[in-house]
Amino acid sequence: MQTDSVSALRDLYRASEARAARLRLLMEAGRDLAQADAASLESTLAQSARRAALFAGCQEGVVILGEAEEGLPLIAPGPENRRVGVLRLTGDSAAADQVDPEDRGALTLLAQLIAAAIDRVAQDQAREDLLHMLRERERRLEHVVGRLFSAQEEERRRVSHDLHDGVAQTATALFRRLEAGRADGTPDPASAELAAIAKSLVQELRRVIGGLRPTALDDLGLCAAVSAMAETLRRDGYEVSFTMEGPERWPPVMETAFFRVAQEAFANIRKHAGGPCLVDVRLLGNLERQHWELLVSDRGGGPARDGPLEAERSPREGEHIGLAVMRERMAAIGGRLELSGRRRGGFEVRAIAVLGAQ
Repeated sequence: MQTDSVSALRDLYRASEARAARLRLLMEAGRDLAQADAASLESTLAQSARRAALFAGCQEGVVILGEAEEGLPLIAPGPENRRVGVLRLTGDSAAADQVDPEDRGALTLLAQLIAAAIDRVAQDQAREDLLHMLRERERRLEHVVGRLFSAQEEERRRVSHDLHDGVAQTATALFRRLEAGRADGTPDPASAELAAIAKSLVQELRRVIGGLRPTALDDLGLCAAVSAMAETLRRDGYEVSFTMEGPERWPPVMETAFFRVAQEAFANIRKHAGGPCLVDVRLLGNLERQHWELLVSDRGGGPARDGPLEAERSPREGEHIGLAVMRERMAAIGGRLELSGRRRGGFEVRAIAVLGAQ
């Protein structure tokens, strides 16, 4: 009786030790496999295979990726039952044959953990490769768009100079000749009418030239160019507040992009504000932080809205193209465009760029 009790206790002890060994195997291997990444996966798999071999009483264990047949199959999680490799234990075949069912169950669970780790790392790597590809495509697209805008600005500059040096000079000379003819002789209604037409033509050409590429932007910088646009709004009856903080000259690529955003924002005010109103224009530049910002807001008669607007929507009919152009301008320099409506009507455009920001 006593001998049977001792034997039973020994069996219980061995069973508890076996369960503890299974638990240690799964906990230690599971912890390492859960922390594995692409750089550490190979060494983690090797360590897990060694643990499995020691647990099964075999001399060697190895994880073989791919389509190997011999060994404990490694099946990735999911309904496809996709095989990612095998866990092969080699050495003492007698010891391997004596592995009891519970130990085999532990090895099967370990194989599942190994397969899950392999599948997870592969998916992480695939996502990382995809993100890298998307970032590279985005970088190339921004480069192409930037070059496109640069080419567009250069063409605008060339056309502006051609108009200024050619057609505008000819129209100015015509106006002066007509004015001189009127001063020398008897006033002629036809000549007076032609002189008025020539004067209007000169003014229109100057407006077109200024819109293509204002000389103030090239000669004096963004602040002077935006200030000139604000002054034009004032002459048309708008109450414009213009403030500027920071350096007078910004990086050339910033000056061009922000000027075009301001130009489009001012054009939208003329089209959609419903007449003269309060307009707030601010330029904020910080050379040390490389932070550049433009704010153009109006208190016009646009639809009342409160808060930011969805990127794909426009608060005013017909603005979709203009807002898309502004967004593309900012995206080309790595900046962003924020649009918001006012509760009592009006619209706010905020363009922000930080050099070196991701």
